[in-house]
Amino acid sequence: MHTTRVPVAEGVELAVDTWAPPGGVTGDAPGFVLVHGLASNARMWDGVASRLAERGHASATVDLRGHGRSAKPDGPYDMATVADDLATLIGTLGWERPVVAGQSWGGNVVLELAHRHPDATRGIVCVDGGWLEPCAAFDSWEACEARLAPPRLAGLHRDEIEGYIRGAHPDWPETGIAGTLANFEVREDGTVAPWLTYERHIAVLRGLWDHRPSEVYAEVATPVLLAPAETGADERAIQKREGIDLAMDRLPNARVRWFHGDHDIHAQHPVELADVMLDMLAEGFFA
Repeated sequence: MHTTRVPVAEGVELAVDTWAPPGGVTGDAPGFVLVHGLASNARMWDGVASRLAERGHASATVDLRGHGRSAKPDGPYDMATVADDLATLIGTLGWERPVVAGQSWGGNVVLELAHRHPDATRGIVCVDGGWLEPCAAFDSWEACEARLAPPRLAGLHRDEIEGYIRGAHPDWPETGIAGTLANFEVREDGTVAPWLTYERHIAVLRGLWDHRPSEVYAEVATPVLLAPAETGADERAIQKREGIDLAMDRLPNARVRWFHGDHDIHAQHPVELADVMLDMLAEGFFA
C-alpha cells in the first residue's frame, strides 16, 4: 500500500492509498476506486483492496473531504462537490474507466459521480447505499438532523472504543476492526476524537438530505451493481427494499446482489464483496 495526497480543489487535498498486485497488474485488468461512507474512512476498505490485489487488480481507497487524513474545509459538502472531487481524483490517477464502489453515503456519492461524469467509470457498486433519500423518510430537515446527528465520542478512551467495536462485531476480520478505529484521531493521553468533526458531519448529512437519487436514476447509463445488506424485517428493512425496488425499476442497467450481514459489508465480508465485484467484471457487466 502506498499513500499519497491528491489535490482536487483549491485548498483541498485527499489522502489516497493505492494497492498494487504483488506481481503487477494482470493484462488490461481495470482498477477499482473504493469510497467510504459518512464519518468513515479509507481503511475500512483494506480487506477488499487486499483481495483485489491478490486477484491482479490495482485499487485506490480514499478519505473524502473532511474525513480521515484528508483536508477538512468548512465546506462545501454537497453531493455534487464531493462527486466532483472523486472525478478529479480518478483523472489524476490516470486509470482508464475504473470500477468505483461506494458504501452507504459513499454509494450516493458514486451514483452522483456516474450521473455527473458518465465517462469516468465503467461501472459503479453501491454497497448498502446509493438509494438513500432521507428527505423521503423525515418530514423536515430538522427532524432528520435530530434523529441522525452523531453521538459525541470525543474524549472517550481508545481502549473503550476498541472494546465496543469488538463486542459489537465479533465476526469481523482484523482489517474491519482496524479500519473502524481509523475513524478516530488518537490523542497523546489515549483519548480519541472523530476525524470528521460534529459540525462537518452535520454539513455532510445536509448534503445527503438535499440529494435526490430517485430523480436521476433514469439518466444513469453506467452499469450499477446494488449490494444491499439483509439486516432483518423491521420497518427500516422494508423501506430499504422499497428503495431498492424503485432503483431497479428506474436504473437503465442494474443488478442487485444481497449480502447477509451488517451495514458495513465491506468491513465484515471483504473477500465475498471483492469476489462478487470481480465476478460482475468477468461476466462483462462492467463493460
